Amino acid sequence: MFESMILGEESSPNQMCVDSLSSGDPQQLLLALRQMKNVVIGSNRQKTNMVICGAIPKLLQIQADFSSSPELLLESAVVLGSLAKGTDDNIRSLLNANAVPILLKGLGHSDIKYVEASLRCLRTLFSSDITPADYLYNDGSVVPLLIQILPVSLCTQECITNIIAKCCKNTEQQDILCNHGIIQALAPLLTSNCAQVQLPTLQCFAVICYQNEKVAYAVSLHVFSASFDGGNILDTLIRLCGREQSDTMQLTAAKCLTFLCRAGAIQPKETSIVMKALPTLVRMCKKTKKVSERIEGAETLAYLIEVDTELQRMASISDHLVKTLAHYLRWHSTTNNSNSVADMRKIGEDLKYSSQLKQAAFKAYASLGANDEDIRKRIIETENLMDHVVTGLSDSSMHVRMAAVKCLHSLSRSVQQLRTSFQDHAVWKPLMKLLHNASDDLLTVASSTLCNLLLEFSPSKEPILESGAIELLCDLTRRENAALRLNGIWALMNMAFQADEKIKSSILSNLGTQQMFRLLSDPSVDVLMKTLGLLRNLLSTKPHIDHVMTLHGSDIMQAVVLILEGEHATEVKEQTLCILANIADGSTAKEYIMNNDDVLKKITNYMIHANVKLQIAATYCISNLVWNEEEGALERQAKLREMGVQKLLQQLLSSSDTVLFDKVKTALQQFT
Repeated sequence: MFESMILGEESSPNQMCVDSLSSGDPQQLLLALRQMKNVVIGSNRQKTNMVICGAIPKLLQIQADFSSSPELLLESAVVLGSLAKGTDDNIRSLLNANAVPILLKGLGHSDIKYVEASLRCLRTLFSSDITPADYLYNDGSVVPLLIQILPVSLCTQECITNIIAKCCKNTEQQDILCNHGIIQALAPLLTSNCAQVQLPTLQCFAVICYQNEKVAYAVSLHVFSASFDGGNILDTLIRLCGREQSDTMQLTAAKCLTFLCRAGAIQPKETSIVMKALPTLVRMCKKTKKVSERIEGAETLAYLIEVDTELQRMASISDHLVKTLAHYLRWHSTTNNSNSVADMRKIGEDLKYSSQLKQAAFKAYASLGANDEDIRKRIIETENLMDHVVTGLSDSSMHVRMAAVKCLHSLSRSVQQLRTSFQDHAVWKPLMKLLHNASDDLLTVASSTLCNLLLEFSPSKEPILESGAIELLCDLTRRENAALRLNGIWALMNMAFQADEKIKSSILSNLGTQQMFRLLSDPSVDVLMKTLGLLRNLLSTKPHIDHVMTLHGSDIMQAVVLILEGEHATEVKEQTLCILANIADGSTAKEYIMNNDDVLKKITNYMIHANVKLQIAATYCISNLVWNEEEGALERQAKLREMGVQKLLQQLLSSSDTVLFDKVKTALQQFT
């Protein structure tokens, strides 16, 4: 009761202040606004009290009335800006009251001081993740207006660049900004003498180019050739990577170069990347830098080198990077154990930093080890690295789990490590656990890793099979997500390679022939190819071939015919002919071919195909059919001789392709 009375007493003057905003006297209203401004400045408690007392609707009513004097508009915008700097609840109240559209409309006013105050308030609102970026794009007049008033003053430059840097989040928004001329408008600001303008301008260039080839091309076309203060924009970005600049400026400039490179506007071998962006990002990973800069530096570096082998090699030997990243995984805060509010807040912040550091390190290691065996070896030999990766697979943060799986996927490309470190740490256990409860994105990377662990030479293959992998992978092939279908069938293909009959039968029974044939008509060529690969692996070794064909021979032959008759790429038809060659290698299975004149005719047609790979595959199939050491060879040879196959083989002896020539020669030698 006592607390309630105190709060009531304190809110009374605030309520009177808010009520006075309804005054019809402009001077009294101006006085009330200035009084409110002085009360709320620097005090979140007073800001909240004013919001509770209903200040926001009255302030916005003043804003919405363009007939109000510039002084009233200015002061009300300043108070709104102050309220926006309070709690998240204050921001929600402003958004619910439709503050953003009203403030955006005010940017068309002729009074620059009022426009600047509105922009400062908008900058505060958009700096919060609570505020949707869509406000800028829902009304087609907002972006052109922002670009129009951008050069008016330092304040408009600073606020608008900050707003755009925060509110450009997807390809559609990048394209809208580009189409309205944002590149040309921002370019001169890169050489601004004001760091508060130059830095967010750099950030704008980074976000508008991120994963957008069209915008990156526009940047290279319209900006790199333009001169500002004696140099072009590329020269400016290179200069801003210099050590004489602030760390934040260096990092953001390197980020710009990185995004332009990945979007195709700059080649990875260019000096700006090799001598500036890459070394700058490596430098930002050092222990002496701020934690936030180390995180951003490592993540940007991971993105820069992700797909370029030479950049990966250069980064791996730059400034002890592999060891430097290991410190990210061992980072801990220096906060004393205390129950104070400040220390508890610091502990929460440190936990966030620890999670982000792990995520950044795993991403960087994943990119570093993507292609080079020696680099992977150095990464894995880093102290306790595999322990950290395995622990990361069970981290409470989904982002850390994702980064740990990406790192594991990269390292799993090493045959040597699959046989040693992966087996020593029983990596398959947390990976299988992860696969049973994961989002599609995480499941895609995790199942890609599982594909590698199921390779024939991996010691993890057997325990993975025993843990129910077949059922899980067959389920993946039924997903709508094409990447998951691909990984599911790819892993099954690896699993079936040189497997015993029990495993093959389990795959067939769990997958089902209907699903197998659905996958053979999948719109994804990659899925189709891996399904054919699975079928080819299932149809290997004579007893297995005969067993599978006894159970599913008619369906398999029907699927083969459909593919050979369809409009498919050469590699698809080659794989299909190789399946026929495997069937032809069976003892009883080969009769499925010999008793099907349509299939035999197709094989002979492919023997004289324009593509030599298809000729080789078809000839190999014939060779298996006529192999003279097998029962019934004479009858098969006679039938094929009547079909003109022997003559076709003799004609093919003139081939200049050595592989085809050898296959033809072997096949002819079988005819008696």
